[in-house]
Amino acid sequence: MKISVLSLFPSMFDGILNESIIKRAIEKKKIEIEIINFRNYSKLNNNQVDDTPYGGGAGMVLRCEPIFDAINEIKTKDSYIILMCPTGKVYKQSKAKELITKKHIIIICGHYEGFDERIKTLANEIISIGDYILTGGEIPAMVILDSVVRLLDGVINESSLQNESFNNNLLDYPVYTKPDEYKGMKVPEVLLSGNHKKINKYREEERLRITKEKREDLLS
Repeated sequence: MKISVLSLFPSMFDGILNESIIKRAIEKKKIEIEIINFRNYSKLNNNQVDDTPYGGGAGMVLRCEPIFDAINEIKTKDSYIILMCPTGKVYKQSKAKELITKKHIIIICGHYEGFDERIKTLANEIISIGDYILTGGEIPAMVILDSVVRLLDGVINESSLQNESFNNNLLDYPVYTKPDEYKGMKVPEVLLSGNHKKINKYREEERLRITKEKREDLLS
């Protein structure tokens, strides 16, 4: 799998690509990730990529040409193009599972006041990570990178993935480690019993209880 990210600030991705699970996935050749500065595709003076909005208004708007030219150069028949934008569908774990079936994902990160509307015609899908505004699409793109890469075969232990939050529309059960008592707070006895049938039953009950308390909307 390959993921290409179009961004005006490629260095923002240095941390996520050079640490922890994503770094190991790249080293194991489970994923190829490239960060492309679409400013390099500008044909204007000083590599300008934005301009004032028609009709007036605050801020600067990203121009069409650099992004269209960048996409035309890197796109293949297997490419699936995602635009990060507040107008998109809210990102969920089910979408991450869907995206791992793609051979090549291209993520376009916006910045400034927004995109020229015509840039949206490039996208197979428009995605938002929530009902709030960030200064650009880089952090949302990192969310997609992290959530997708960890699902690839061989990146994370399969048993860890099976019991995560949002599988079967349930949140995860609580977990504990040593010591079995700390400041008067004890680990539930069932987890110390060694009886895996009872442990599994307890964990499923806890998943349902926590989901009802915290995210009852998931059950509907």
